[in-house]
Amino acid sequence: MQITRRKTRQIKIGDVKVGGNCPIAIQSMTKTKTCDAVSTIRQIKSLEKVGCQIVRVAIFDYKDAKAIKKIRRGIHIPLVADIHFDYRLALLAIDNGIDKIRLNPGNIYKKDQIHQIARAANSAKIPIRVGLNSGSLPNNDRRSALRVMVNAALGYIKILEGFSFYNIVVSLKSSSVRDTVLAYRKLAQNCDYPFHLGVTATGLPRQGIVKSAIGIGALLLEGIGDTIRVSLTDAPEQEVRAAKLILESLDLAHFGPEIISCPTCGRCQVDLVKMVINLEKRLPTIPCLPAGRNHRLLSRHLKMAVMGCMVNGPGEAKDADLGVAFGKNSGLLFKKGKIIKKIKESDIVENLISEWRKLCLKS
Repeated sequence: MQITRRKTRQIKIGDVKVGGNCPIAIQSMTKTKTCDAVSTIRQIKSLEKVGCQIVRVAIFDYKDAKAIKKIRRGIHIPLVADIHFDYRLALLAIDNGIDKIRLNPGNIYKKDQIHQIARAANSAKIPIRVGLNSGSLPNNDRRSALRVMVNAALGYIKILEGFSFYNIVVSLKSSSVRDTVLAYRKLAQNCDYPFHLGVTATGLPRQGIVKSAIGIGALLLEGIGDTIRVSLTDAPEQEVRAAKLILESLDLAHFGPEIISCPTCGRCQVDLVKMVINLEKRLPTIPCLPAGRNHRLLSRHLKMAVMGCMVNGPGEAKDADLGVAFGKNSGLLFKKGKIIKKIKESDIVENLISEWRKLCLKS
């Protein structure tokens, strides 16, 4: 199924284009004290390595805002300042070279303050994210959260437009998957600004990834969404990995081969689980694109099938770019639908890695 993207304006966050027909960008947020520039830079560089394209930092006080200049010099991806309560922190962040400002309409709402920020952002040619969160809006009545979020977003957008500011991204996050999806759907009917998607406060990885995949995935399937963040109570690198999996599962981006593996059953006569875990650990470390291409983004979708028996194994292996269908202690290695050779169980991973390298050079 071809996903038809929602038509939006296009904006730039640093050197990353967002909206229009641009690829959906992956975002995360640091969990360090922003004023500790060394630790923050270290974490952002780690995020860059796993494929983060935009990163946000919390600006709690003036020390955090002043650290932006040093952080910006030490990283390679756009930096976003998360501003709450004190509008002056947004002005200081802009002075220190931030690439984008996130404002929360729930706690920065005075028109004269918004005007000052919009004027400074216009002068610096950087966007503002109207970042609504159901938990920080004045009306926390669960029954009216959806209406309050959408109306608050439209009202804030109208204020910014009144100051001739149109360089806008919008987010409408709730801890409720249902409210999040419905809010974005409703707002999509009323404006053409790009959307940053996310379900907020999702919890630990198991629950958080499921909630995020359902909420973000449902919207992406409808063509809604231009940047995404998976919010987890976990290391930020895990947020990026989960976001990549969501995009890959919807065929919206490909960062490595899709591994198709069976759940195993009593017919399986090899340690398939161990093999797949080994492949998942090793494949991301293999350079698969020429220097200068970011985030190991592949030019086409490559599939690798690792199947435990001869029931569905040969069919899946033939359909994949690379595949193996196992019998007892060995398997048939397929490439582009053709059997290459029979290989022992102990040699399968190395052979798949070797053939994967060759495919990467041609992709």
